[in-house]
Amino acid sequence: MKTELPGPIAAYFRAVNAHDEDGMLAPFAEGAVVEDEGKSRRGRAEIRAWIEEVTASYRPACAILGVTGGAPGVMVEGSVSGTFPGSPVRLRYAFQLAGGQITRLKIS
Repeated sequence: MKTELPGPIAAYFRAVNAHDEDGMLAPFAEGAVVEDEGKSRRGRAEIRAWIEEVTASYRPACAILGVTGGAPGVMVEGSVSGTFPGSPVRLRYAFQLAGGQITRLKIS
């Protein structure tokens, strides 16, 4: 697997690892959708609330294990560690990009 990330996705993961909530939100389009833990968040306000909750609760960091696909659809596999039971866990991040921004993220 390759590990080169498109710009908006690279920016998102840099911010995740720095616990930079504004930086995590910046690559998302205004009407973006995030699906995580069985819930959907739509729009920057809901995504910001999700980012703040996850960062405060779990302090996650992600080591990228591989990247497949290319814009508009990119799958990232990562080892995520933090302050949660079972840390670290392996997660898949399915990104959709448009206009240089993240329009959809599904974490499984």
